Amino acid sequence: MSHGAPFPFRQFIVKMNGRCNLACTYCYLYTGPDRTWRHRPATAPDAVLDRTADRIAEHARAHALPDVSLVLHGGEPLLAGAGTLAGFTALVRDRVPPGTRVHATVQTNATLLTEPCLDVLARAGIRVGISLDGGLPGHNARRVDHAGRPSWPVASRGARLVADRFPAAYAGILTVVDPTLDPVETYDSLLALRPPALDLLLPHGNWSAPPPHLAGERHGAWLCAVFDRWWRAGRRQTRVRLFEECIALLLGLPAATESLGLAPFDAVVVETDGTIEQVDSLKSCYEGAAETGLDVFRHPFDEALRHPAVTARQEGAAALADTCRACPLLRVCGGGHYAHRYRAGHGFRQPSVYCADLQRFIRHVAGRLTEGTAPAPSPVEGLRPPAFLP
Repeated sequence: MSHGAPFPFRQFIVKMNGRCNLACTYCYLYTGPDRTWRHRPATAPDAVLDRTADRIAEHARAHALPDVSLVLHGGEPLLAGAGTLAGFTALVRDRVPPGTRVHATVQTNATLLTEPCLDVLARAGIRVGISLDGGLPGHNARRVDHAGRPSWPVASRGARLVADRFPAAYAGILTVVDPTLDPVETYDSLLALRPPALDLLLPHGNWSAPPPHLAGERHGAWLCAVFDRWWRAGRRQTRVRLFEECIALLLGLPAATESLGLAPFDAVVVETDGTIEQVDSLKSCYEGAAETGLDVFRHPFDEALRHPAVTARQEGAAALADTCRACPLLRVCGGGHYAHRYRAGHGFRQPSVYCADLQRFIRHVAGRLTEGTAPAPSPVEGLRPPAFLP
């Protein structure tokens, strides 16, 4: 299955600052194989931000986009200052066509969040997404500063400040799955921080550099345990994007996530020096994996759409391994996260390194959906093809 013409970018991830005030021990961006960040300016200069705003507006106009997502990223983007983030967001909103809405979010480690900072962000219509490993000090033991001191005391203070004083600006929490932590305890501790949404991400790894604790479908089992806690709560205590989109895909509904499904990928990155890149997760594979050779000064985003690596991410099933195309879970799994398919010397045309975990999770969710319904024979271990499979 190919999607034909290039699908326009709708998510623009702009590196406001390319450094971080933390030194998380597992960070693939600063401790992984890609070192290109060392040769870029720490903070995006005004000229880069000005030209990026022009390019976003140009793309929105060319493709008549009703909505664009502007993600202010890093490093730690708040090192650039809340005023800079607000000013750039205003610039983008001023330049896009009148019919285009700009949904702005800053993704932060929460350590620099203060009431004056949050006031600036809220007034600028910038929502705050927070990265944490859980809601307890022990969950965040690997999130330390450059002197090795724990970030949890100040990060948790920032998270609670958003929840207490600026709930309308609270986008949610992003957490990377750690199968060594108790799944229900981790989920419940995050709920205590009152996020309106929760993103659960599998740790970046691939066939040549496998993630830790991969054996035994431990990541899949962790997700299943959290899903059951979320599913059986009796009410939606928070949105969990991975769960909601898995359900949507099982029901044959459209869903867009980098980890599941066959929807064409629609995100692009602008680095602090103005270079146009693919998403950071590719930097966990090898040096230069995210590069396109393009920049905002000389190239429109449409040229990035025509880049072979971007085209491959928009080809749907046609870009997947034979085993993926033959799998009954294809339309739900979609081959998993692109970066997780990499194998040195063979590229990205393999199943995800998390294939077994994803199968366990998807089948588990499908099983929960079928509970309480009339039994029907199925050739796929508890899935009912008319409802949940193409």
